[in-house]
Amino acid sequence: MRALVLRRLLHVIPLLLGISALTFLLLHLAPGDPFAAMAENPQISAETLARMRHDFGLDRPAWVQYLLYLRNIALRGDFGQSFAYHQPVARVLFARLGNTLLLAGAAALVTWGLAIPLGVLAAVRTRTWVDRTLSLVAFAGLSVPEVISGLALLYLAARTGWFPIGGMHSLDAGELGAWGRFVDLLRHLVLPALVVGIVPLASRMRQMRAGMLDVLSLDYVTTARAKGLPEPAVIGRHALRTALNPMITLFGLTLGSLLSGSFIAEFIFNWPGLGTITLEAIQRQDQYVVLGAVTMAATVLVLGNLVADVLLAIADPRIAHE
Repeated sequence: MRALVLRRLLHVIPLLLGISALTFLLLHLAPGDPFAAMAENPQISAETLARMRHDFGLDRPAWVQYLLYLRNIALRGDFGQSFAYHQPVARVLFARLGNTLLLAGAAALVTWGLAIPLGVLAAVRTRTWVDRTLSLVAFAGLSVPEVISGLALLYLAARTGWFPIGGMHSLDAGELGAWGRFVDLLRHLVLPALVVGIVPLASRMRQMRAGMLDVLSLDYVTTARAKGLPEPAVIGRHALRTALNPMITLFGLTLGSLLSGSFIAEFIFNWPGLGTITLEAIQRQDQYVVLGAVTMAATVLVLGNLVADVLLAIADPRIAHE
């Protein structure tokens, strides 16, 4: 197991370097710089702009800027300064990263908490009205884009008042107690989590159904039934564990879709996460904030795949020795 984790961690380093280098290159190819808007102000002299560009190292070649950026991260854990917020990038992004992870985690509960039991139910009741109904729901979930479902839920919240229409906290949340603030956060979290979790829920439910049908046709399941074991024991104790192995492998891929879906939901519901601050940073050409946000999102995705590999090795010990 330790060797498996070390191999995966060694693969992470060149991957993150490649992602950060490509992001830096794309930002450098964009016209202008963070001080381009200031250049239109006649009260700011060209000498002042030149000095500011020199202070931030923007007058150096792009490859020098990138190497200095990597050196600061490696030696001091410094992700640079935000041009717009005038704060260290780590301080600007860490709170937003936590908000995005909270949204993605809630969406993961929606996806996996419903996909596994519904997929098993559809497989056990195959070719019945239950299976057909769940298949129709899955088809609808796969067909409706996240933007459309998000806007539909936002309209529903605005018309009914059942849920808040945006943000992460109510305006009077500071006056509530600890339990009241928790409930208020959950109410704001419900709709974004549903939007993010619906699309992967539909596909994972169908995959769970297909995997369960394959396992139920195997000889050892037939033998268990022939021995007179109750059907719940056959499903839960014998078939489910084997059928879950492919789903564990898909955990990392699902995390990627949850992160990208979280970015979309953040725009629709004004959720203060990495997606909204990344868009603002791109518009302001705040390159170190963009670099930090992309690197953090890529790190979470890579670690999610690592967790999926570890879980799969635990479920199937043969994986750890390959």
